[in-house]
Amino acid sequence: MNSAAPTALERPLLGLTLGDPAGIGPEIVLAAARDESVRAVARLRVFGPARLRPEWIEPERAERALDVAWVDTGELGAFEHGRVQPACGRAALDALRSGVEWARARRIDALVTAPVSKEALHAAGERVEGQTELLARWDGATRYEMVAIAGRMRVMLLTRHMPLRQALESVTSERVEHHLVLLDETLRDWGFARPRLALAGLNPHAGEGGLLGREEIELLEPALARVRSRGITVAGPVSPDSVFLGAARGDFDAVLALYHDQAFIPIKLAGARHGLTVIAGLSFLRVSPAHGTAFDIAGKGLASPHNLVVALLQTAAWRSGRPMAVVE
Repeated sequence: MNSAAPTALERPLLGLTLGDPAGIGPEIVLAAARDESVRAVARLRVFGPARLRPEWIEPERAERALDVAWVDTGELGAFEHGRVQPACGRAALDALRSGVEWARARRIDALVTAPVSKEALHAAGERVEGQTELLARWDGATRYEMVAIAGRMRVMLLTRHMPLRQALESVTSERVEHHLVLLDETLRDWGFARPRLALAGLNPHAGEGGLLGREEIELLEPALARVRSRGITVAGPVSPDSVFLGAARGDFDAVLALYHDQAFIPIKLAGARHGLTVIAGLSFLRVSPAHGTAFDIAGKGLASPHNLVVALLQTAAWRSGRPMAVVE
């Protein structure tokens, strides 16, 4: 096996959006762009407002194959770190849109996105649930979903950013079936020949045979029967207090969780420094660290780029034809 470092042309070209300027996005993006482990496996195009470009990153020039270059996505006026501002929401949107356009045009091999603020997006006039829906709309995707990854734990969400009561009302047998099929297809795309899936229960102990709720019997089990008839391997409904431990041990290749916190509490506990999210179903690969804008520490030099570095390393591995890594 040839273990030599890849040449410039062998390294994938990754887009990296700056995120919300008032959050930690700019500082972790610049730190990750300097990281030698990232530069060894990828070339970068950073998407963000021109005024935030440091002197050591040159502007993008079509005639030059730079290791790291900056793609100007528009103007940004005065702003303050650590709070929601419409101008910062607009800057985040402009960077994302430019990154998506490059990804769809195959000018980059994949897109990695720094955190944005949903409040700032709303303040800028883009009333969207999150990046998942926004990027799917811009891409024209009709079958898509977020998958969170922390080591061996891979979790697709049935519902995302919505009030818990609304999320529970959105759990239908048809949606469970749809998502399990998409999860199976996604893992096959990632190189799993026969994915081993698990479906998390909704109620404590997965309902205890109806004693603690009948959703498992009336909604989840019929969906499981239909999915299994299609040749998909899926366990469940598995008690929510044990299914993620099994996934972390490698008992399952992926879990379908039914609402946001059911997925992200274990993901953030298991992957505090290396959790990722991927949007399944897009026409291009999009990866993001599984953390937010951290307004409370923005601009103070306290933010660690480690999670973003992991996201870039994993994205580069995928785009270089290497299998999914377990990066700590």
